[in-house]
Amino acid sequence: MTLAALRRAFALLALLPLAMPAAAAPAAPAKAAVVALALWSDPVFRSEAEGAAKVLSTRYGHGGPVVVQSNTARALVNGPSGIAAALKRAARGVDPARDVLILLLTTHGSPDGMADKGGGRIGLIPPDQLRSILDASPFRHRVVIVSACFAGTYTALASPDTLVMTAADSTHPSFGCQPEAHWTYFGDALFNQALRRDATLPEAFRDARTIVAAREAKDGFDPSNPQMAGGESVLPLLDGAAPR
Repeated sequence: MTLAALRRAFALLALLPLAMPAAAAPAAPAKAAVVALALWSDPVFRSEAEGAAKVLSTRYGHGGPVVVQSNTARALVNGPSGIAAALKRAARGVDPARDVLILLLTTHGSPDGMADKGGGRIGLIPPDQLRSILDASPFRHRVVIVSACFAGTYTALASPDTLVMTAADSTHPSFGCQPEAHWTYFGDALFNQALRRDATLPEAFRDARTIVAAREAKDGFDPSNPQMAGGESVLPLLDGAAPR
């Protein structure tokens, strides 16, 4: 090839766009296994579990399993062994080392723990017992939402891999658990309102706190002070998967 031909060839190459490295394929979003359990047999808790499961699975599920169970006057479905069985069932539809468990427990509560009532029996599930149930499950990344009076005691379970959200702090009741209601105050604020419109889970929680506080003030109740703790490793998995 002559010198002139080489110059023409290099001139043509200079006009070509630079090759760009191939972009890495985006990681598939984490799935969420949604487990919503009504631990008290009154209809309000069953209604809240069913409604919350729909909202959570639509927003975060990505095809993951949904387990909804309710105690009834005839059967204690959601005692400690029932909760453990529900988590085991939910783990079959996801990768529990990578995906996220979202567990809602809705019931009455006391400073000593959540109440479970069904089949003519009443018991308590304190925070340490719930911790043991969760640690025995295969899920590494967890969101635990406790809709009950005095539920702030369960923030003791919080860690980077476990986000805990509660309807009240450890010294106050929450409100709205009349048997004929569809939601408690906290459930309505978080699931029925805030999670339908806010971009991230922390934003939804802050929005729900504001809604609950306004409703309690209007009704003349002392503030329940919903709590949120932990979850530094969990929130990026959820908020990266949530629709904007």
